[in-house]
Amino acid sequence: MEIGLSVTEFKELCKSIQEKPEKLFKMMRQEIRETTGQYLSELIRTELTDFLGRLPYERQRGERNHRNGSYHRRFTLKRIGQVLIRMARDRKGKFRSQILPRSKRYEDELRQDICVMYLTGVSTRTLSMISEKLLGRKVSAGEVSRVSRELVEAVEGWRTRDLSGERIKYLFIDGVNFKMRVTDSVENVPVLVVIGVREDGQRLVLGFQAGDKESASTWREFFKDLKRRGLRSELVTLGVMDGLSALESVFREEFAKAEVQRCQVHVARNVLAKVPAKVKQEVATDLRSIFYAPSFQKSKELFQAFRDRWEQEVPSAVRCLENSIDSCLTFFKYPPEEWISLRTTNIIERLNKEFKRRTKVMEIVAGEKACYNLLTFICLKMELHWRKSPIGKVLTAMFRPQLMPSSEFTQNA
Repeated sequence: MEIGLSVTEFKELCKSIQEKPEKLFKMMRQEIRETTGQYLSELIRTELTDFLGRLPYERQRGERNHRNGSYHRRFTLKRIGQVLIRMARDRKGKFRSQILPRSKRYEDELRQDICVMYLTGVSTRTLSMISEKLLGRKVSAGEVSRVSRELVEAVEGWRTRDLSGERIKYLFIDGVNFKMRVTDSVENVPVLVVIGVREDGQRLVLGFQAGDKESASTWREFFKDLKRRGLRSELVTLGVMDGLSALESVFREEFAKAEVQRCQVHVARNVLAKVPAKVKQEVATDLRSIFYAPSFQKSKELFQAFRDRWEQEVPSAVRCLENSIDSCLTFFKYPPEEWISLRTTNIIERLNKEFKRRTKVMEIVAGEKACYNLLTFICLKMELHWRKSPIGKVLTAMFRPQLMPSSEFTQNA
């Protein structure tokens, strides 16, 4: 159908467009949607013709199935939006379009976009609210959850991937809690996490698994699973972890050739928890001197001085440090350029912090599989960031005590 405009009407149209240019873009989008809908409708009619084996009004002897009009259906296309399509049908109801299957409501690229937005931090409810503007179609929170389930197979493939080709020398080990829906209740579910450091200094997330982080048997099974996937235990020389006694003992059993480095920050917090507020800052300064000494021998000398100075005033704090001091100084046996990375569990704490930041908007994670989907995306993103800063590739001038702020090192009274 042709539309005729007089010169006066054309001028008025141009003037209105100049005053409100968004009208032109709206008209263009509407025109594109209508044209696209007509194009797809014609394709469906052609598909039905091929299914029936004859043109409209063409008759064949013995043929009883016929065209039976059409019905309207909406379909969403990326960058175009929702289009109205006339779906041709047959009288017997046997025709099924291969171009637009009956259950399909939007193209696959939109499905991928929904998954990406969900994984990058947009909650299901927020995505549902903004979907109509961004995607051209309102997507329910339940539909976002269903779409995200399609990632499960790929996530499990990555989470259980073969590790035999990775030469891992250090392990950073920790656990992080999530509020997770379990059957009909919401529980705090710990997830065990291990980061491996290759011989070239690159960091990799080797695995994560839901389980009780206070349980020795859970950690043992987790380590055995890593070895079943190909992790070579004879290459692992160090495990960096916090003060969980069950974890430390199981690690020594499963990785017989490896040593343990206790996180100095965790140890310092345990020590300072036993110190009165009046002398807390002085004790923290002495602890910092011990941990950041230039050599193992100097560190032991400073520890002896610490014990002599504080034995009478805070004996429980001195005993707490004494029980952990050897494990706190294991890093001295390794290259000096790696000391700053091996002193603490900061590497894995940073990953855990990113886990919590991403799941904070959700409040409750919708089950273990949903949790694994999110964590996998975060792990892959972090690994890309880690490629720029391998362990051991830092300047010697950076090894200074003031790198760790007192707010991180000490515990508030």
